[in-house]
Amino acid sequence: MKNLARNLLTEAEQQRLKNCVADVEKKTSGEIVPVIASMSSDYARAAALTTLLLGLALSIPGALILGMTAMWSYLIVFLGGYLVAMLLVRLYPVLMGPFLSNHEKTAEVHKAAAINFHAHGLHRTRDLTGILIYVSVYERRVAVLADSGIDAKVDPGVWQEVVDMVTDGIRSGQAPDALCRAVARCGELITAHFPVRPDDVDELPNLIVDGVSK
Repeated sequence: MKNLARNLLTEAEQQRLKNCVADVEKKTSGEIVPVIASMSSDYARAAALTTLLLGLALSIPGALILGMTAMWSYLIVFLGGYLVAMLLVRLYPVLMGPFLSNHEKTAEVHKAAAINFHAHGLHRTRDLTGILIYVSVYERRVAVLADSGIDAKVDPGVWQEVVDMVTDGIRSGQAPDALCRAVARCGELITAHFPVRPDDVDELPNLIVDGVSK
């Protein structure tokens, strides 16, 4: 599979986003962590079905061309077609598209966002003010999760505003600008209730790309 997460932002754009987070966190005691993921799930069911059907589509014409129509000889051709199909699905997950519903993709993105929220320690900040901006490139979806300290003080509709900000920016080819605006917006929300303290420290990474802190 192509590295979709690293294709969304160049190295320079990743550094710009990290700088945006660092600048915003100088004004607040909160922690904002953008996470860019290539995919939120391996979608095993869809992958298996796609591989099977693609393997059949490759092997049947191949067997006819080679004249290998006997059961045992066809199985050899099918195995080859299946292996090729498996490789194609791994390299081009877009092939699974017809077997994935919007509901399934949305559910997997929200599940992965929750896992990342806890895996990267956003639930352990001093003032419970961690905010995760999770972007899943394959699914073209964004999720924003906030810890209880800040979530209790903000209208829930504001988080959807941040989601829309990032989603619209990515669709228009302005992912770096959109993510920096989203970080700034989250910073405004935290600063209003949790201004920076004299002893504040940067508790979490400023950007994570496919599980790697940047």
